[in-house]
Amino acid sequence: MTEEIRVTVMQYADRPNLILAYVDPISNKRKTKSAGTANEKDAWKAAAKWEEELRAGPHCPPSKVTWKAFRQRYEEEHLASLAPASRQSAAIALNRIETYLNPDRLCKVNASALSTLQTRLRDTGIRETSIATVLRSVKAALSWGVSVGMLAAMPKVVMPKGAKGKKMKGGALVGEQFERMLAAVPKIRPKDPAKWVRYLTGLWLSGLRLGESVALSWDDDSLFRVDLTGRHPRFRIKGGGQKSGQDELTPMTPDFAEFLLRTPEAQRHGRVFRLNQDGGTIPIDTHHVGQVVDKIGKKAGVIVNAVDGKTASAHDLRRTFGTRWAKRVMPAVLQRLMRHANIGTTMQYYVDLAVDDMCDDLWAKHPATLGPVSALPSNISGNIGPELAAGEIGPDDVTQSTEGAYYRK
Repeated sequence: MTEEIRVTVMQYADRPNLILAYVDPISNKRKTKSAGTANEKDAWKAAAKWEEELRAGPHCPPSKVTWKAFRQRYEEEHLASLAPASRQSAAIALNRIETYLNPDRLCKVNASALSTLQTRLRDTGIRETSIATVLRSVKAALSWGVSVGMLAAMPKVVMPKGAKGKKMKGGALVGEQFERMLAAVPKIRPKDPAKWVRYLTGLWLSGLRLGESVALSWDDDSLFRVDLTGRHPRFRIKGGGQKSGQDELTPMTPDFAEFLLRTPEAQRHGRVFRLNQDGGTIPIDTHHVGQVVDKIGKKAGVIVNAVDGKTASAHDLRRTFGTRWAKRVMPAVLQRLMRHANIGTTMQYYVDLAVDDMCDDLWAKHPATLGPVSALPSNISGNIGPELAAGEIGPDDVTQSTEGAYYRK
């Protein structure tokens, strides 16, 4: 919309103060309000101020919408309805734009500016996957801007090539690595090691996301809580407590349920994991909880990505949970345990990790054979191999079953 709003000053015979008025370009109706004064000079000053506010607000032409006005509307009209984690992710992305681009108008966040943003983020050492996360949030914000008429067109956003695919930044831990993390806890949290050992154990057994683990509560009115009303313990999640925004009941693994039920009934209230600042009663926020776990992983020397030397984090304990249970349950069950909105995510990141274990199970249940394919003489595949050494198994010593497997005669 390119029509500009113009506020005028009017006088009504039945009113002591002058009136400010303009025609709303959307409804085409006259809007009025009192100038708050009978002095014409002061009224025109008030008109100029109101006109400026209106032009910077919802009726502003796309080319003149300020970044500040856009962000305020986006946060109030869209982000306010999203889950806390989504709001936090969006805030980080918008802050990045202000830090590295500092646009005065929304239209300046164009393809060229977003390319510059990538370069500047990369120069600070941020990983490609993190850059991609920022850009996804930026795309969502700009798309909303287009939908409400604050932005004329969606700029092209080129995602970093290194962010494609399903490569994980971290990896699953083995038992020895987790024990090293537990042993390192007193070095990082000397004042309250027991609470943090319990917390890490809870992450290991539950597969909870960082924010979920901090929010997990015993209380009925909590967004993310333990539900003991069914045949077995489970998670009850209100829409505001997860990515999907929907109320949900999800299963809990038996080992984590047993872990929770060790808590005496009299203590089953408030947060499940009561992590506070050193020596105090003030809860630590999610960001700082993650930082503490990072420090523990680094102190323990648990490397989860040999390429960049990344050490274990809270999310790596979630990956460990997913990898462990991928070997035990069907993909549909694993999807519920991981609380993935799309089973494709489950299949992509976890199910294929258990292929070798599946092969082990298949071979263990199969009749005794000559061993792996690589151990068979080349003659078996139809090739002519070298003369066999004394005692070596040759093609005349084996037979093939109807299933295609080779056995000793």
